[in-house]
Amino acid sequence: MTLLLDGVRAATGLIVSGDSEIWSILWLSLQVSGSATLIALLLGVPAGTALALARFPGRGLVVSAVNSGMGLPPVVVGLFVTILLWRSGPLGALEILYTPAAIVVAQAVIAAPIVTGITLAAVQQVPREFRLQLLALGASRVQMIWVVLREARLPMLAAVMAGFGGVISEIGASMMVGGNIKGQTRTLTTAMVLETSKGNFEAAIALSLLLLVLVFLVNWALTSIQQRRAL
Repeated sequence: MTLLLDGVRAATGLIVSGDSEIWSILWLSLQVSGSATLIALLLGVPAGTALALARFPGRGLVVSAVNSGMGLPPVVVGLFVTILLWRSGPLGALEILYTPAAIVVAQAVIAAPIVTGITLAAVQQVPREFRLQLLALGASRVQMIWVVLREARLPMLAAVMAGFGGVISEIGASMMVGGNIKGQTRTLTTAMVLETSKGNFEAAIALSLLLLVLVFLVNWALTSIQQRRAL
């Protein structure tokens, strides 16, 4: 208990003093996970909407695959992304392995099924009769989809929160494709593991506090938007 309290005091001092390394790690984590979440939204929202509205043979299998992907182990994602980006792999020519871009790719793969699955559930909650009524009133299919997405926008904010939360806190994939290189690919979670292994608990606790605060602030902002629009 004493070790924890001493670590919290030292961590607070590091944060307040503006330790450059800790804050650079925070900034990189925010950039990487924010970019991955944005990519996941660009892929997952259209995919989830299409799955919710379309009917085709094998749809149930695809939906099951999406739901399974929501619990995809990050280390599995890290393994396959590493193979793809390896020098002799299919995408080796890009030469982005052990760079922030590789972490973005891995985290986007993790977040995309989460966003897709939640979007699918949100759009399905909009009554089918409502969609048919829009079409009967002369709306085009594109207009109908846009209105349906507006109706489902509140639960879809949960997709943003879940997607960001799923990637900002993961470590396996980031470590495998990024390499935890100081000043280049070291994120909050990978840095925490490194500092803990070295017995540098002050820095590890400081990083964990920053991670908790970051997750809280993002979710607080999105929840505020969600609740305000619900009124």
